[in-house]
Amino acid sequence: MSTEPEPTEPSGGGAEETSPAEADAGHAAPETDEHRPAAAAESPEGGGKAEEGGEEAAQLSEAQAELLAQKVERERIERRRAEKAGRVDSGAGLSGRAADLLAAVRAVESGAKPPAAVFADPDPAPEHAPRRPAPEPEPEGERERGPRPVAAAEPGSASPATVEAVRRVLAGGGAPGTLAPQVAAVLGAGAEEVLREDPWQLLRVPGVRPEQADGFARALLGPDCAPDDERRGRAVTVWLLEQAALAGHTALELTALTAALAQRSVPDADTAVQDTLAEGEALVFQDALEEAGAGPAGGGGEEEGDEEAAPPVRVLVGLERYALAEESLADALARIVNSLPKDSPGPSPREGSGESVPRWESVAATASRGAAELIRAVAGHGLVLHTGGEAARAESAALLVAARSLGLGAVAACHTPDGRRRFATLVEAEDSVVTVHGLLSGAEGPGRDSDGALALDLLILPDAPQLDVESAAMVAESLRDGARLMLGGDPAVLWSAGPGRVFADLLAAGVCPRIASRTPDPGPLGELVSGIGIGELGQVEAPGKEIVIVPVRDAGEAVHRTVQLVADSVPRAFDIAPEQTVVITPGHGGAAGTRALNAALKERLNPGPGRFGGFDPGDLVAYAPAPGRTVPGRVVKADADGLHLSCAGASVVVPKERVEQSVRHGWALTAHQAVGSRWPAAVVVLPGDAAQALSRPWVYTAFGRAERHLSVVHGVEQALPRAVAEVPAKPRTTRLPALLRTQVPAAR
Repeated sequence: MSTEPEPTEPSGGGAEETSPAEADAGHAAPETDEHRPAAAAESPEGGGKAEEGGEEAAQLSEAQAELLAQKVERERIERRRAEKAGRVDSGAGLSGRAADLLAAVRAVESGAKPPAAVFADPDPAPEHAPRRPAPEPEPEGERERGPRPVAAAEPGSASPATVEAVRRVLAGGGAPGTLAPQVAAVLGAGAEEVLREDPWQLLRVPGVRPEQADGFARALLGPDCAPDDERRGRAVTVWLLEQAALAGHTALELTALTAALAQRSVPDADTAVQDTLAEGEALVFQDALEEAGAGPAGGGGEEEGDEEAAPPVRVLVGLERYALAEESLADALARIVNSLPKDSPGPSPREGSGESVPRWESVAATASRGAAELIRAVAGHGLVLHTGGEAARAESAALLVAARSLGLGAVAACHTPDGRRRFATLVEAEDSVVTVHGLLSGAEGPGRDSDGALALDLLILPDAPQLDVESAAMVAESLRDGARLMLGGDPAVLWSAGPGRVFADLLAAGVCPRIASRTPDPGPLGELVSGIGIGELGQVEAPGKEIVIVPVRDAGEAVHRTVQLVADSVPRAFDIAPEQTVVITPGHGGAAGTRALNAALKERLNPGPGRFGGFDPGDLVAYAPAPGRTVPGRVVKADADGLHLSCAGASVVVPKERVEQSVRHGWALTAHQAVGSRWPAAVVVLPGDAAQALSRPWVYTAFGRAERHLSVVHGVEQALPRAVAEVPAKPRTTRLPALLRTQVPAAR
């Protein structure tokens, strides 16, 4: 690594302090705010298809197409669950807390309130199986959040009369009228009556906080407004669960939830949770904890205290949409694992495909060592995991080529259009490489058979760490019986922007083969990133200045030097155009966040009046066609139809009313926005006040976006090596491992 010795010039802009909250990288709470602009509230982490199919814009908007695809898949999930032979009666051998919980679950299912005993303080877990507390819901800061866990609603979907009626109610409660379209879209027909009857329903609108909803309720209800109002308790409980989803959790431990409610001035947290469960706005679960040992050394028969030896459980509360997704994902993965006959390396799911043991072996014999190991694993198993860095994608590509040579219907589905482009260069048949969202929406890939399943024998997902639990459930449920699924990716990168940690959970569950690539990423950049992955930030020889460190003293200087690097230094030294360089910073807000950097870069690289929502032709943008997904693009023009973009080679028209919510300037991105793509050069900006936002996955992801050159604008001193060595990914509370171990016990 070298340190760029260029003289420091005055930044001129002053060094406005960035709050730690604004600078948070969001490795647990997604720092992605790609679905909305600076001050707008937005709706986390889902799917959609926008970067391809500009010609479809006249028929369906990107968000509408995505919502339609999700609706179809959820209906399919519901049908599959309803077709199960019958309910499995479980819990007969449970006692104490576990039995109380089971009674609560069944009480809620029958329409009654759960017993209050469920919400008493939990008994201490046995010493040999300590409980792992769920992380608290992420505290809300001034920074912008990732997507909110509610279905995105099309602006303008509510009637003008409804919007106007809502506007009057908002005015009566002192809330800004600009919220009316969002409120009407979220609460639907009769939204004004819903607000009058329960003002705290305002919390369902993205961006609204409890203190704002409290003020609105006081204005509407007057003396009838009280902190112990059960409507407030339910609304804050749901809001906290949504905030937890923003932080990546699919559920919260009961103790964490009640503690967070107490912090939000809910007088009786237990009752608030109980009311929320009784109203069906959340669900309660019991998950058995893994025991450290089977019992006392030496074993033995039943002892006097055996009745106290019931398996320890943790009590979780979660929103129904994530509970359904996680359970459906576990069901679908179990089906994939079990639907492949165990007495052969797989049937030929299609007539005449020619798949057989000798043919699988013959293609494996001609492949490299890593690819051959992967091919043999996929030949004999329905579900396989493949771990490795960027270079390991060549092994996934070899698997795709091998499967297609056997006559199988096989595709690889990448997270981003850029990932699709890079993967397509490794295979001859470009039509066999798609994006995940294009595949699910039907815009790409082979389409679906008469049963609604994808017409595939093998699906390869090279970017599996980016799958949130809902997208993963949609993918798995879309595969027909007998089809194979290979999930690949780099386990060291940031987890999905949406709730869940699907790839990490599968690795932890151990329910299927895991093939680890031995192919290292090449060059100084590969050496640097590989070291970060194992917690080491070492000195790397970079004779071609592949890695340059640019020390700065404050955020203002960081912005100045970043603009200098992108506009002058990198193009001059490496012949890389400014539009081929990505700037990555920990957050959106602050003096060196994406907003400040994009403003400075636009002024230097494409100055203009910004007549259309702040944009001009030639501006680089980050377009969020749907929650949880960012597509880089460029502004072509603006007219009465909206903002015309070129995204991944496709023409996209963003209607005027959607521009503010879904388009940002895109010279500077957050790491979550950049994951899944790579650029010839990357400039990673680390202002001093971003120190506490750094973690090993964030640094690994940000530094790994560069193909040829990496500049690090460094103002965090020892916080960078400390983060790499000591700050792993923040835990997420999920249920998938426990569900998988129940569904696929033989593969443990």
